[in-house]
Amino acid sequence: MLYGKTAAPYFIGTIQHCVLGDFLAGGGGVQLLWPVTVQAYGIGIEITSVTNILTEWTLFLTSLTIMHKTRDIWTLFQHHPSNLLLSIPVFTVLLPTLLSFPLYVPPELVIPHLIYLTIFTLSIIIDLKPSPK
Repeated sequence: MLYGKTAAPYFIGTIQHCVLGDFLAGGGGVQLLWPVTVQAYGIGIEITSVTNILTEWTLFLTSLTIMHKTRDIWTLFQHHPSNLLLSIPVFTVLLPTLLSFPLYVPPELVIPHLIYLTIFTLSIIIDLKPSPK
């Protein structure tokens, strides 16, 4: 609420992940809001289904478009101490994609995972690089 409209995309992204990733596509055995809850909920659309894959791709392309239009993508490539916090999403993208932990990622969704992984990793590297004085 302090940041108003500027925080809306991040709030929507967080809610979208819980609703779509955990509730709608809970057919892969993922629990809603894991590890807070251990009970399985949701509609049960399989993570490998065409419906889930098309939904994920649509939202991925939408997120890239919004980040480009709002110029947030360029902000990520600027030095800022909060960029180090992106190590959390790096691990949440890296583990399922490469190690299938805690869930299997269909090959059709590897490309979006790798693009997010690249964006987040570059942002962290930029932050770790010493700034010229």
